[in-house]
Amino acid sequence: MKHKMIISSLSLVLTFSSYQTTMAQSKVDKLPTILDGSSHFPYDIELKPWNETNKIIPTGEIFEVIDRKTGLIFQVQRRAGSQHADVQPLTETDTAIMKAIYNGKWSWKRRAIYIKKGKHMIAASMHGMPHGAGALSNNFPGHFCIHLPGSTVHTTDKEDPTHQLMILKAAGKLDDYLNNATSEEMAEVFTHAVNQEDFTILRKTIIEDINKKKLDRLVLIDPVKVQQEHEPTSILKVEFPVKVHYMTGSGQERKKTNVTVYRDSITARWYIDINELFHKLGMNDKA
Repeated sequence: MKHKMIISSLSLVLTFSSYQTTMAQSKVDKLPTILDGSSHFPYDIELKPWNETNKIIPTGEIFEVIDRKTGLIFQVQRRAGSQHADVQPLTETDTAIMKAIYNGKWSWKRRAIYIKKGKHMIAASMHGMPHGAGALSNNFPGHFCIHLPGSTVHTTDKEDPTHQLMILKAAGKLDDYLNNATSEEMAEVFTHAVNQEDFTILRKTIIEDINKKKLDRLVLIDPVKVQQEHEPTSILKVEFPVKVHYMTGSGQERKKTNVTVYRDSITARWYIDINELFHKLGMNDKA
């Protein structure tokens, strides 16, 4: 994802509660969250690049991860990773808290998070799928990855665009990004939002007030493939070819179609024409 990130801080007010949990059969009786306490602490949310954060949480360092949506907090240890952080939950309790963030099921879905280490509260992104090696006694079969601006995937040496999108969300920079996004970038954000089941981001790409039940029927959109010779339909409307997986009354179906991105004037921001997409998929009903 191409974007212009200004390395700056955003003041947010978060609520802090003590990290007190008990463990019983890999379940946490009381989930620790920074959003349900009685004392408010201001934090400066930092948008730090990977090369700086890499020095704050070097290999072997223990720090806290805070989920942006739920406020749930757990401890991790960085175990490896040169292009991004490979980390493990510190204890079985931390593993249970992380699994609760993912509604009890491990997932590759990306989530906006904060890295809390000392005075630092850094915007980041994680996925929730154990993979590879793991050395701690924590009931977590492997490690998971945390990404920062400028971090890359080991297999491709490229940034993961979905992780970068979640970092913008964590940093409070998503609206700025969308307001200045190209038509192609808006189509990519829409695609990632559907695939990550992130309805907060998805709703920011459309104007219409579509209920979540209907949006839920969009299961998966294959990554937007833009040909080199691709010509915009007009300066106010651009179509991108996609393959959409969606739910109907008879089950899941797939269809090759176009996602239309439009704007009202050459100075206005781009939006997804969601009603046109629903029409192409035969999803004109209100549900």
